[in-house]
Amino acid sequence: MKKSLKIWSTFIVFLFLFPIVLVLIPSELSEEIAVVSSDERKLVYAANIFETELEIQTPKIQSPKIQSGMRALLYATHSQEAFEPITLKHDGKIAVYHEVANIMKLSKTIGSQLEFNGVEANIIDVDFTAEMNKAGIPFHKSYDVARPYVQKALKDGEYDIIIDIHRDSLKADRTTVTYKGEKFAQVVFVVGGDHANFKFNQELSKKLMASMEKEVPNITKNIVFKSGHGVDGKYNQDLHKRLVLVEMGGIGNNEAELGRTSAVLAKAISQTLQSESISGK
Repeated sequence: MKKSLKIWSTFIVFLFLFPIVLVLIPSELSEEIAVVSSDERKLVYAANIFETELEIQTPKIQSPKIQSGMRALLYATHSQEAFEPITLKHDGKIAVYHEVANIMKLSKTIGSQLEFNGVEANIIDVDFTAEMNKAGIPFHKSYDVARPYVQKALKDGEYDIIIDIHRDSLKADRTTVTYKGEKFAQVVFVVGGDHANFKFNQELSKKLMASMEKEVPNITKNIVFKSGHGVDGKYNQDLHKRLVLVEMGGIGNNEAELGRTSAVLAKAISQTLQSESISGK
């Protein structure tokens, strides 16, 4: 009798606990499944695929453009020319010349824009002003100091265009144009007339101006022609028929304005070189 009661008691306890066990088991399993849900695995995998595709596709987009064969050489004779809004942002000081935040940075911006437009860009990355300061050479000798560097670069390679990048000394209200709600730094091409190449330099400058004007009306000003007593008259343009001197904005233009103009200039250079290639110059 006692044995029967014991069996029945065990059976009753089992029946009582069984529903509780059934409730607990699905709960634990569902928590484990939630940690490794299939949807989450797909999201992580998709993210990895997108990252890989971006890394692979970037050079595929850029390389065909650079294979165009168009080449540009960039440098800045007055290497430490600067823009007041940019120096103020850099170290809180308003300056028109700066050892770090200067026009050499703009040269690299233009170089990047050129490559985006299919033109290989090489930069003479030399701070001529710093070299002159070390040697005690006066500022007006800047073109003489830059000259051998340009000569060497031209000896080492062939270029479709050589660009000496400067900025004007005028304030922003005289070097800025607004087009479709955006501000652009205006551009001035300078041509030295005391050498045999000047007509070629001038002609190329005019072509670039025309192309830029199609993009942004009034982004360029009239060519500044300099010759005779009291001026350089060459600006090293006697070294190459394709050497242009361009003043990008003035002391009051900011980074955004200069960046927009750099994009317009680079596109104009690319279009001009392509047009000349088709027509045989």
